Amino acid sequence: MSLAQLHYTSAPPGPDGSGFRFTAVSPGVPQTLLREAEQLIGYEPPRDLPARPDAEQLKGFPKAFSCSELSDGGRLLSRSVYTGADYSGRWGNFHAHALHLPPGVRLPDGALPITAWESPRWADATPPDGQPQPVDRFEPSGLLRRDGLVAFARSRADRLAAFFADLRALTEETDTRQIVLVEHDSADVAQWIALACTVLPRERAHRLTFTTYTRRPQQARQQIVGALPSSEPVGHDHRFRVHDCTARTDEEPVQDAWADVCARVWVAGRPELFRDSSGELGPLAVAALVQGIGLRADGRAAAARWAADHAFTLLPETLPVLIAALAGRSGKGPGGHDTRHSFTGQDRSGQDTRYSSTGQDRGGQDTRYSPTGTPLDDEPAALAALSARLDGQVPTTVSAPLAARVLATAVLGRGPVPPLVAGSLTPALRAELARDLAPALRQGIADATEPAAGRPLALLRVADLLDVDCTEALPEFAGRIARDLVSERTGEPTAAEPETEEPAVEKPAAEESSPDGPNVPAALLDAVHGHPALRTALFGALDALAAANPPGAADRLAGSGLPVSLDSGFPHLRMCVQADGARRSGGDRRRRFHDVLRTAGVSPHAEPAVLRTAFLLVWPDGLPTGEEASLLLSELGSDAHRLAGTWDLLVEAALAAPADDPAVPVLAADLLRCFTTELGPAHRAPLLLLEYAGLLDAGQDVEGWVEHVRRLRDGAAEPAPEPVTQRVYDAVARRLLAVPAPGSEADAAPCPAVSESELYALARSGDPGLLAAYERVARGDRVGERLRTVPSYVAACFGDWSAYPQTHPAWEATRTTLLAKVLRPVVRVLPDEDRNAVEEALRRTGRGRLDAYRAWNRPGALGRLAGRLTGRGRREERQTTWYGDVEPPDGGGRR
Repeated sequence: MSLAQLHYTSAPPGPDGSGFRFTAVSPGVPQTLLREAEQLIGYEPPRDLPARPDAEQLKGFPKAFSCSELSDGGRLLSRSVYTGADYSGRWGNFHAHALHLPPGVRLPDGALPITAWESPRWADATPPDGQPQPVDRFEPSGLLRRDGLVAFARSRADRLAAFFADLRALTEETDTRQIVLVEHDSADVAQWIALACTVLPRERAHRLTFTTYTRRPQQARQQIVGALPSSEPVGHDHRFRVHDCTARTDEEPVQDAWADVCARVWVAGRPELFRDSSGELGPLAVAALVQGIGLRADGRAAAARWAADHAFTLLPETLPVLIAALAGRSGKGPGGHDTRHSFTGQDRSGQDTRYSSTGQDRGGQDTRYSPTGTPLDDEPAALAALSARLDGQVPTTVSAPLAARVLATAVLGRGPVPPLVAGSLTPALRAELARDLAPALRQGIADATEPAAGRPLALLRVADLLDVDCTEALPEFAGRIARDLVSERTGEPTAAEPETEEPAVEKPAAEESSPDGPNVPAALLDAVHGHPALRTALFGALDALAAANPPGAADRLAGSGLPVSLDSGFPHLRMCVQADGARRSGGDRRRRFHDVLRTAGVSPHAEPAVLRTAFLLVWPDGLPTGEEASLLLSELGSDAHRLAGTWDLLVEAALAAPADDPAVPVLAADLLRCFTTELGPAHRAPLLLLEYAGLLDAGQDVEGWVEHVRRLRDGAAEPAPEPVTQRVYDAVARRLLAVPAPGSEADAAPCPAVSESELYALARSGDPGLLAAYERVARGDRVGERLRTVPSYVAACFGDWSAYPQTHPAWEATRTTLLAKVLRPVVRVLPDEDRNAVEEALRRTGRGRLDAYRAWNRPGALGRLAGRLTGRGRREERQTTWYGDVEPPDGGGRR
């Protein structure tokens, strides 16, 4: 296929006119194309060159070699040169020779447009016969040969990366600003374009538009625009990215890894590496490293990532060389410099190459981020991913250098520690790493700013792998792990741990435990299984913490899978780990107590402290009932509780038990008997009150109930707990209200004198607590039921509640209330038979009491007068019914 050609210059008058016009055009070229081409092939000479140059000076004028996009999607490849004077002698003439490439059509042999620079096929004048000669190929000029381009690239080494970065942004259309290249010679611009087309993918290179020279860059349409220093400046125009190669470079780092690698490849003189990379960073970086070209951290990371995805498609001889290069153990670099690094972070000249923890190198330069804006930790992560991909898949001699590099970087650079095994390293590398990393390993294991079960534990695994002795650090290390395990979620120190402020360290996501699951990371469980010394130290520390706070330890360790069965001892830890659910499930708590105690693997008589641990595991938030506490005391004996320190818990159980717990008085008596020397005054008096309440409820023949209770209460060192006083007050009240009724079925004798004396003692004392309990019990169902069914008990209560008037205001209020609110409702609905029985019982006690009862129970004026004496008619009768008042049975009959 013959490509259409155009020639344009200032010519004498002819059929198409005179002046600048097309002087030779291939047949079939439409006028629209000619009009569009005329706007692209113009030429203005530089302002600073001679206005009337001679033939030699004309050779120094720039050549405008352009590849421009046309409206039909094709390309116009043109060469415009200054020719001096035209046919009329007027200066300013030029000749343009252009080639039309229709859409989809390329130069012969698929050559790139830039390769036609200064080809002998370009004409400086119109063909004599006015007919363009067909072009079947373009012979490239010697300027664009490989050696010449390499030499040019090296001369512009400090500008290459910035240019390639702008080129990538332009061709990928992430930034549409045109690139302006300022050079003293348009041939240098052509070489820039040749460099650009070499690094780009072939298809992009074909689509690249450019011109090697224009005096007015603002009017240029091409993507890359060449200019001279004398051309109109465009530095202020935001539409352009200007690379002025005639001025000093700013030396700012380039934020593009691909551009940096391209620059290094050109400077290294290996442009053939671009041929197989397809413009991608990964394969290009791999090829560069294999050829010994040193790369920046981001370039090395890109090579490692690509190699991890294509490791087994690389040539057999390529992979070992790449790994050696990534491992930094390849020996000499392209410039003959030693590129190897020891594992201590120093190169062979002794220069420290590690990054400090502050993110600055030794010169104070911030090294936490590469010029690409990517954290430098990206390289260690990429190398680690490649090492993991190769480990066990290729011979150890091949993968070991990279594994060693990754491990050394992780240890020295505080990065993630790779999960290597013994087979990942050769013996020689393992010995070298052990020598170089031993101090850092010991320091990292002892680092208290890290969660112990995180990085320090991983470093301990590395120390084991390298056979580095860290025995001295194990006790403190195990203690930190134990404290982290049992106090981590709540953030509160354990009972055995003082409160200290430590810097917060974010825990790696991979090691976080589920809020609802066991609080032991899998890595720690593996270490405990495989490291006996660590297991012994850790279990010892956990056992101490479990003894200090059993419920807290069980919350975090129960069901965790800690292998406590592998070693003997550690009873407190055993109970916390193996008693899963014991404190949360229902059932017989005493049985569960013994089940938990058995998991300790030791008798409480041999190790009394386990008794307290089991106690707190079964009753973490409460106390045993009176019956449970009594059984625990009787089954285990007082000595065991005394040695274990649980006797005080039994005392607390007795004092805090509800007032209706029937086993508490017996428990109190046992505690007073078993712990005579241990009990202090604050506990002794309440226990005596509980014991006395039991005697009263049991009907023991005792005297002076009221005064004895009051003396015990008032003589206590501290106020007795409310359940204790309520229990003893109720016992006194029940004893007073349970006196034999006059004329009862059992015995018709009058009430015992002791009851009358106790009732008088109560009335005289006016004690608010005792009187309140007396009224509360009298209002209860038990007394009410007896009043409704036993007439003689009605007579007895009337006698008690009408006795000792005016003795004490508090007694007066209590007795009149009981007469009005408890007794009167019952009497009103008694059947006649029961009423007669009540009067008969009162008659046997004395005529005066019977008369008082009849007067109290008589309606009318005399009844009201008697009510003033016995309580009837007082204001309380007009109050609403109180809680516990006895109500008459339905229908007024006997219940």
